[in-house]
Amino acid sequence: MIDFSLPPALEASGPPETRGIARDGVRLMVSRSRSGTVEHRWFTDLPRLLIPGDLLVVNSSRTLPAAVPAGRGLVVHFSTGLPDGSWLTELRIPAGKSSVPNGPGIPGQSIDLPGGARLTLSGRFSSRLWRARLSTAVVPYLLAHGMPIRYGYAGGRWPLGMYQTVFAERFGSAEMPSAARPFSPAVVTALAARGVLIAPVTLHCGVSSLDAGEDPYPEQYDVPPSTARLVKMVSESGGRVIAAGTTVVRALETAARLPAGSGSQVVSRGPEMPGIGSGAGWTSLVVTPETGLRVVHGLLTGLHEPQASHLRMLAAFHDEELLRHCYDQALDRKYLWHEFGDVHLLLP
Repeated sequence: MIDFSLPPALEASGPPETRGIARDGVRLMVSRSRSGTVEHRWFTDLPRLLIPGDLLVVNSSRTLPAAVPAGRGLVVHFSTGLPDGSWLTELRIPAGKSSVPNGPGIPGQSIDLPGGARLTLSGRFSSRLWRARLSTAVVPYLLAHGMPIRYGYAGGRWPLGMYQTVFAERFGSAEMPSAARPFSPAVVTALAARGVLIAPVTLHCGVSSLDAGEDPYPEQYDVPPSTARLVKMVSESGGRVIAAGTTVVRALETAARLPAGSGSQVVSRGPEMPGIGSGAGWTSLVVTPETGLRVVHGLLTGLHEPQASHLRMLAAFHDEELLRHCYDQALDRKYLWHEFGDVHLLLP
């Protein structure tokens, strides 16, 4: 896995709109595996970079206000709903404008939350996350009492709408599926006029505050039959399937491994097709060069932190030399990182 030092000045502290830049006005780095080339464009160039007949698959998950204050010394981040109705949660200690992980907790502890709700810790899931149950329905509760998750690099508090993409429909993500944030109605229209197909999947993103090298947590996904059919049709006709985000890769590649369900707990399954199926459930699949890619050809994604697990997924699209060159270029040209930063298009 590549490693590098990320200067604080390259951490996007807020939405581009607060810097006088349109949502779709961020920069776009474009890299190609076959030629080994890297070029630097603007996100509004995306329709001209894709080919008529390509399929762009997007994540329709809507971001929740998943952070809840629990008194003066504690903040709870709700990460991921689990099949048994419990949630993975992270206890954090307020620190200035943000919070730091590993707030105090013990199994069986009850934590009083605003609005009379109570969170009961069942046990540790990882060094940071706890399995827990809320005394009321989680999503309606968060919509009434929560706020968007933000980390130390954030320069202010932004309304929930700043954390939604134009494709957002179903509430469920602790953090925004941020690769699709730069899309605007104008860019979507230009893609359609170009002849690029667009289809949705849903994968509800958990918290991104993972320890270095830590695998992503299980996340809930749904690949509908209509999207599975389009993936099959485009692949068989020689087109390319481009994932708008690592979450989309995880959902599609999980569905491609059904019915064996490698890394997936399936709660429903649609028709099976060569190379892709539809289904819904919770996936623990981690895409790496070793797992390979079965249905996805290209990826639109943000820039990832040093040692982030997402870099292992990127290595399934590009070899290490090219990937390292991309990140050297991004650092040299002062691209911006995180959910409000610039983006990277990895093409075959």
